Amino acid sequence: MVYVWATLLLLANLAAWVSSVFTLPGNWLMLVFTALYAWLLPAGIHPRVSWIVVAVALGLAILGEIVEFVAGAAGAARQGASRRGVVLSIVGAVVGSIAGAVFALPIPIVGPLIGAVAGGAVGAFAGAYLGESGSTRTHAERFAIGRGALLGRLLGTAGKLALGAVMLVVITLDSFFDLAAAE
Repeated sequence: MVYVWATLLLLANLAAWVSSVFTLPGNWLMLVFTALYAWLLPAGIHPRVSWIVVAVALGLAILGEIVEFVAGAAGAARQGASRRGVVLSIVGAVVGSIAGAVFALPIPIVGPLIGAVAGGAVGAFAGAYLGESGSTRTHAERFAIGRGALLGRLLGTAGKLALGAVMLVVITLDSFFDLAAAE
């Protein structure tokens, strides 16, 4: 029966990981699901998720947020964006991710994922570009800032997804094979 629960944890964590594409807190959801699993699984049942793995997942979730935020904001800031441009690039990324996912719904399975990533990147570009609209910047400068936000957003999402994938693999292996049983 423990393997049924471990499989359900894997499916829940996989869904959480995918939600990161939509700028949702997927890595944090994985952490919550895993901590609940470790806490609620009756004592003496093995294999189980150790609290060491939960702590490692916490560290990876924090690192994922840092990578996503820093890469997205740094892309625009590196090109000289104002604080307003950086903030609007973040807002644009969230709005664009949701709009892109909704727009791509007719394409089964991968459509919303691709739409969310592309929409988030385009939203980051648009937010950064529009954030500089009241300034004395030229179109070329605003475009460079928007491009920096777009690339930063793509790199930040890729980094967060990569760290989430590491979380998913480590948690799954521990839930099926007791990797960190020496608690």
